[in-house]
Amino acid sequence: MSRIVVLGGGESGVGAAVLAKVKGFDVFLSDNGTIADHFVDDLRKWDIPFEQGGHTEGLILSADEVVKSPGIPSTVPMVRKLEAQGTPILSEIEFAGRYDSAKKICITGSNGKTTTTSLIYYLLKNAGLNVGLGGNIGKSYAFQVATEHYDYYVLEISSFQLDNCYEFHPDIAIITNISPDHLDRYDYQLENYVKSKFRITQNLNPEDCFIFDSDDSITIDHLNKIIISAKKLPFTQKETDLKQGAFIKDDKIVVRVDDEECDVYLKELALGGKHNIYNSMAAALAAKASGIDNKIIRNSLETFQRNVRRPGPVTSVITQLVPLSEIAPLWAMSSPSMATPVQGTSPPVRHTSDSVPASAAPRSADHTAYRSVSSSNVTDSPPLYATPPLGLSDHPASV
Repeated sequence: MSRIVVLGGGESGVGAAVLAKVKGFDVFLSDNGTIADHFVDDLRKWDIPFEQGGHTEGLILSADEVVKSPGIPSTVPMVRKLEAQGTPILSEIEFAGRYDSAKKICITGSNGKTTTTSLIYYLLKNAGLNVGLGGNIGKSYAFQVATEHYDYYVLEISSFQLDNCYEFHPDIAIITNISPDHLDRYDYQLENYVKSKFRITQNLNPEDCFIFDSDDSITIDHLNKIIISAKKLPFTQKETDLKQGAFIKDDKIVVRVDDEECDVYLKELALGGKHNIYNSMAAALAAKASGIDNKIIRNSLETFQRNVRRPGPVTSVITQLVPLSEIAPLWAMSSPSMATPVQGTSPPVRHTSDSVPASAAPRSADHTAYRSVSSSNVTDSPPLYATPPLGLSDHPASV
């Protein structure tokens, strides 16, 4: 029996451990920090051996493979030791993808990926498809693969989650845009971060689709350096005609995929702002490439509502996953100064991944706080800053 060790006892790690258990592996989970009580309950429910508050080196280095939670940097000593002895290190996404035959629409990018992911999920649900939501949002992808069955998954995937993906294969891959971010994890080299984002395309086949922002110079610069065999579907607000892709003409978004065309008036879009036009274009292309009817695409783009962690209406598909009544108490726990939400704003609701370096500090009020990770101390468990488990983000808004 092969031995799987999972590093990190948060949403991502526990989900991976449950999947390993279901698939018959000898599984062990190790977290150098404190595992949240509800995750401890899950591990005990599934009879998964675990430790917290430290790593037992012998139990970890004996693994045939290790599933590393996305927030744990590759520079921490335990990961370095595993790499030195040649132990394969995987992400939860890579591990779960081995056991998932569903069609997968996968979204990454520096900005807009949460909105785009939520919108695509909404489109597919409205089309009556059997679809799951996961990755960097919703429940653990691995846990869903272990316990549920879907025909489609819509997965938001951060750069940290992509870093340990090797054979994971999306059917539709989307890069919303790329801007400098998290460079401390990438040796302060933008090119390294860009390559991480483009890992989402590395296993695409000619029958797959790659959707991207052709107005984004960083994306296009890198795309011109590589070969992608998938069908390319760009979206743009600068060009007024494309044979394939999405563009604006006569105050409408026009979407063309193969011989199919769909258009939606800009004034009818539920989400305003130039950035949300891009998000709507990407989502519409993914929907059209999935064979969704034009009427459903139009209706969905016109009726979608923002998720709860952004200012604005708070009745989107994401609020169906965590009722608002559960969010306010958790938000208040995060900081005494945040016990009373500012009117007109929404609390941060995305769950951080299992460890994040201090240098990845939050940049605005709707980002969650992080613990630090020193060179001698891997902090794998979720931060004490309380948020409900709506995602596994190593950086909630912009990874």
